Amino acid sequence: MRVKLFHGLLRVSIKILLLEDDLLFAETLIDLLEEEGYIVKHSPNGQDALDATFQEQFDLYLLDINVPLISGTSLLKELRDADDETAAIFLTSHTEKQKLQEGFLSGCDDYMTKPFDMQELLFRIKALLKRTQQVIPETIGDLCHDEKHKTIYYKEDKLELSQKEYGLLLLFMQHVNETVPKELILNELWSSSESGSDGVVRVYVNRLKQMLPDVKFENIRGIGYRLVS
Repeated sequence: MRVKLFHGLLRVSIKILLLEDDLLFAETLIDLLEEEGYIVKHSPNGQDALDATFQEQFDLYLLDINVPLISGTSLLKELRDADDETAAIFLTSHTEKQKLQEGFLSGCDDYMTKPFDMQELLFRIKALLKRTQQVIPETIGDLCHDEKHKTIYYKEDKLELSQKEYGLLLLFMQHVNETVPKELILNELWSSSESGSDGVVRVYVNRLKQMLPDVKFENIRGIGYRLVS
């Protein structure tokens, strides 16, 4: 999920995986979706789509059923068995009730039969995302936390953070304008088997300061640190 700013307002770009082997139809769908502001990854076969799910996180799957290598229903069933609950809509030329039943049993949320009205597809996408996108990014100044994808953005750009850096920055965001004691940081981010210390915490805070030059961190001498909004 990509975070952008338009005229001072925060918006979130939705990433869609499109599985479609008809390249002309895929191009039509991509143009339609990108005009609406969606980010689209196109896969012409089921194996390519499966590989894409390992490389990226998506907010919606649009899946044809009869595609090469791995069918859309088999792909979605495999993803659901792996606890992937990403919203999914089948787009297919099948009209048989058996195929419809297979689609829902494999874990789809909605089903559209080709040919379909493009505006109706957009309406269904928006309705489905409204139900499934329950997490709203938390913003503090130039920082934005996308909880679903465990990602923090700074001035629209995704921060490449280590696990400790992510945990520390998130802790500061959760306690913005409050002093976060060093003891709390160590207890939250370092296990008993790790060698945490005041010096180590200071190193990580300095890393965040270097990454976020316009974000104000205060050192509360002898106590801890504070993120000031």
